[in-house]
Amino acid sequence: MKRILLSLAVLISAIALHAKTLVVYYSYTNNVHSIITELTKQIDADVVRIEPAEKGLDYAANNYAIGSAQISAIRNNPDEASSYPAIDPVNVNLAEYDCVIIGAPLWWSNMAAPLQTYLFQNGKAMAGKKIELIVSSASSGISGVEGDAKRLIPDGDFLSPSLWIRSSQTSNAASLISEWLKTTGYDTMTGVEEIQAAQNNGRYSVFSISGTMVAEDALSMQTLEKGLYIVNGKKVYIK
Repeated sequence: MKRILLSLAVLISAIALHAKTLVVYYSYTNNVHSIITELTKQIDADVVRIEPAEKGLDYAANNYAIGSAQISAIRNNPDEASSYPAIDPVNVNLAEYDCVIIGAPLWWSNMAAPLQTYLFQNGKAMAGKKIELIVSSASSGISGVEGDAKRLIPDGDFLSPSLWIRSSQTSNAASLISEWLKTTGYDTMTGVEEIQAAQNNGRYSVFSISGTMVAEDALSMQTLEKGLYIVNGKKVYIK
């Protein structure tokens, strides 16, 4: 009995101590924001939303003329800091993270300019980290966004494939994200494991993210749906 209890306790500890993930995204129309909201229901991650320094700009005016001009400036001089629009300061220590997930809108076949600014400033600090890409667009392909990411993070370890969610698919983001996380091997990469069945009298406090208690022992944990839970005070993803 003690051996079974100890094994389960060690397993839970191993799950809780999985690799740390940062999600960085930009969203003007809030499509990407909705997608990232669904993503963070399925994984444990810190989240940063990039914001332009200049407020109140109407990017949609005149057929997105402002965004088009910003993308043109980057294309013309991609190695010059002055080509990139200013963004609000971001205080994140990238050394703390093993994986970075980038949520990017597509602008004129490229990554949205404010997000390019952040990666221009910080891409080199992501060297050796696992990089995953989620792209939202109305219809155009995402190869240009992937190219921007790899240019700006030249030494990143990119996982494939990128997740492309068209604007019309945003309402289905939860299922698309779930399948994508499996396809890219995110669960394995972050050390997320399945809690094995164990018949014992061990007591555990298992809460949903909303704060509702859903299980009190290892046996009842077998009936839980996959997702993020709080097990003995630690976040655990059960698949």
